[in-house]
Amino acid sequence: MVKGVSHVAILVRNLDETLQLYQNLFNAKPGKVETVTEQGVKSVLVDMGGTTKLEILEPLPGSAMAKALEKRGEGLHHISLEVDDVDQALDLLASKGVELIDKKARRGLEGMIAFVHPKSTRGVLLELCQMD
Repeated sequence: MVKGVSHVAILVRNLDETLQLYQNLFNAKPGKVETVTEQGVKSVLVDMGGTTKLEILEPLPGSAMAKALEKRGEGLHHISLEVDDVDQALDLLASKGVELIDKKARRGLEGMIAFVHPKSTRGVLLELCQMD
């Protein structure tokens, strides 16, 4: 079911400043910055070398992500696991009693995505990602 880790996402107050920090410290190579209105973020995938990327998320004002940032502060937001078929993975997890945030896949930054509730994964928000 899981092919590997796609990316690790961090929630930050300022995407541009964080991107500059990672470029200066680690020679990170950013992709295109995109606004994903339906998810309430400005986001960029950053190539750190190897196959796993970082996703830097800056909340849009008034979004649920802005509330999450105010409540929890900056830091780890989620870990994204690449799967062959998100909907199939959701069905399998649901059959095992896993609590899901998304019942069906939806469009994300890199392909189809869905989130697994952290109550079912010892406090870790997991994203399932099916690459385009």
